[in-house]
Amino acid sequence: MKDCKFAERLKELRTEHNLDQTQLARILKVSKGTICKWEKGVQTTDLDMIITITEYFKVSTDYLLGLED
Repeated sequence: MKDCKFAERLKELRTEHNLDQTQLARILKVSKGTICKWEKGVQTTDLDMIITITEYFKVSTDYLLGLED
């Protein structure tokens, strides 16, 4: 399931950048609970936020969504 890959990649990117969920939430202007739900694969996000995340971490959308390594 691609959402699971998104969850894995988001957590991986966050930890590689030495950010906790609260810090990433502030950067993306969402709640810590939202970050937690994304990382657990419980909730997904919209295209605009996916683009924001990829721009912040400087990765492709395909990478973030698990379509490429």
